[in-house]
Amino acid sequence: MAEPARGKPGRGKPGRKKERLQPPDYRIIDLPERHEATYFSCLEDWSEEMLEAGDHKQRWYERWRDEGLRVKLAVTDDDQAIGMIQYVPIEQSPAVGVGLYMVLCIWVHGHKEGVGKQQGHGAGTALIEAAEADAKALGATGLAAWGLRLPVWMKASWFKKHGYRRCDSHQARDLLWKPFVDDAEPPAWPEQGPIPVIDTDRVDIVAFKSGWCPASNLVYERARRAADTFGDAVSFTTIDINERPVFLECGRADQVLVDGKPLQRGAPPSAATIERKIGKRVDKHQKK
Repeated sequence: MAEPARGKPGRGKPGRKKERLQPPDYRIIDLPERHEATYFSCLEDWSEEMLEAGDHKQRWYERWRDEGLRVKLAVTDDDQAIGMIQYVPIEQSPAVGVGLYMVLCIWVHGHKEGVGKQQGHGAGTALIEAAEADAKALGATGLAAWGLRLPVWMKASWFKKHGYRRCDSHQARDLLWKPFVDDAEPPAWPEQGPIPVIDTDRVDIVAFKSGWCPASNLVYERARRAADTFGDAVSFTTIDINERPVFLECGRADQVLVDGKPLQRGAPPSAATIERKIGKRVDKHQKK
């Protein structure tokens, strides 16, 4: 077995304030059982919001771990997980393509809590390089990823710096890829189907859910609980987009729609905000 990839953070720019005086060495490993709980919370097992997001990611992992799902961690010499990457065959991703793997998430811990801020020391680069090497070894013709054009998490610009190029886009989300062979075919975002209307007599909430992202799971759980508070005034329907024919028909990644409009734009709304938004729709329906 090959020795795990290792990385050592650089010293940073002169005069720039450092988060750590002596950042730890780290190595890249496949997800071991002892770190599964940390992985299910996206390295944020200190966060109460991760508990609120439920066990959807764990159940998604158990569904796909023997079907091509790959997970790698960046861990320190004292076995603390500071970064992660997960990637799947393109046929199990929110994109369409042939012969590729796709990165669903790459994340290096960036909060003061838990293991502290670990970004800016090369762990992300080590993770993406390890994933590329692994995908090549598995026979993939390239690696795809999604990235936001906004300066937040999963930045498209970060992938571009690592040799990825845009092949499709939808709203603020780019689809990027790095081909490994000359005849590789670029991926694409699927065509979105019509917004389903389940119930016209009540507030109609439709949740498209896969379970791989705790942030999306958090919105789902908050919306589900908020809907329960309004009883029969609200219809709540979950659509499992892990079923490939279902996903291709709707063409939508994890999302909650309230009367056909997205509940979330940006960071996950608070439980109070979600309940207030649903309440406004309930009031409008009752006035009809």
